[in-house]
Amino acid sequence: DKEVRAIFLRLFAQLFQGYRSCLQLIRIHAEPVIHFHKAAFLGQRGLIENDFLTKVLNGMAFAGFVSERGPPFRACDLFDELVAFEVERIKAEEGNPPKMIKHVRELAEQLFRNENPNPHIAFQKVPRPTEGSHLRVHILPFPRINECRVQELLQEGLTRSQGAPAASRGDKKCVVPAGPPVGMF
Repeated sequence: DKEVRAIFLRLFAQLFQGYRSCLQLIRIHAEPVIHFHKAAFLGQRGLIENDFLTKVLNGMAFAGFVSERGPPFRACDLFDELVAFEVERIKAEEGNPPKMIKHVRELAEQLFRNENPNPHIAFQKVPRPTEGSHLRVHILPFPRINECRVQELLQEGLTRSQGAPAASRGDKKCVVPAGPPVGMF
């Protein structure tokens, strides 16, 4: 599963290489608008007549991609690193399948580590019900929820999260690396 995802990650990194250089941030409104120059992107890559890439760039999925990944200050991930820093490596691996497979496996391992940051924690297995357990009549009533206790727990969690160090609060936002300009491809 992770290796197939890694292959698609590489494919889209190659396909959209240099897309950040064709983004324009318009700050007329209170909420900034991000515009992608499709013609410039296709022209600089010499792919104006490429029907497939033109349809991809005109699709709703790409519009969502631009709105989500367009802001210059957000949490970065593996895709951003591939687009910005792995250009030469991906180019060098085009004629060498063993290197390409090795890179795909490394990406798959990174994807696995991202989804399982604590691999040493074992998942608890749910035991199978015993034979005849469905014949027993021991239906327990659903417990009543104590609203005051729920509010106390919520407040306690909020105070703990406010006092927590910044690193444990989730993804840190940073300036997204632009990578090389489109003209290099």
